[in-house]
Amino acid sequence: MASEQRDVFRLTCDVLSVQEAVDVVNSPSCGAVSVFIGTTREDTLQGRRVVGLEYEAYEPMVQSELARLSADIRARWPSIVHICVLHRLGLVDVGEASVVIAISSPHRHDGQEAVQHCITQLKASAPIWKKEVYDTKEVSWKENAECSWAGLNNGPAAV
Repeated sequence: MASEQRDVFRLTCDVLSVQEAVDVVNSPSCGAVSVFIGTTREDTLQGRRVVGLEYEAYEPMVQSELARLSADIRARWPSIVHICVLHRLGLVDVGEASVVIAISSPHRHDGQEAVQHCITQLKASAPIWKKEVYDTKEVSWKENAECSWAGLNNGPAAV
């Protein structure tokens, strides 16, 4: 099975396609494609409404972290066949996908657990920063609760 395995990691400013991620991981040897879609939600904080999220990343390090994460997933769930992680950069409006993760496996259980682990670890370790954009045109950098360097910076300028 190892020669059949495929990992696709892409950062893009383009709208994400869930179908593309599913197509990348689809395999005749698998009975399950597990998918996570993270979308920008409208949120109100202190009277300000979120109208979008703006993402920035240190792309070479993101690719390295995703390769490490893929190896970790395969060590924990050896039955995983293909992994696809698509992440938006730039402005992502409310309702649009910020991240799409698709993982194929012979049976659903391993794939579902691997997808959960993937999004948690991606938020914890990948150098992808986001700022909330409010209807007042103000912005605020946000940290993921899972972030391993939480509290150490306030966005990419501080790194």
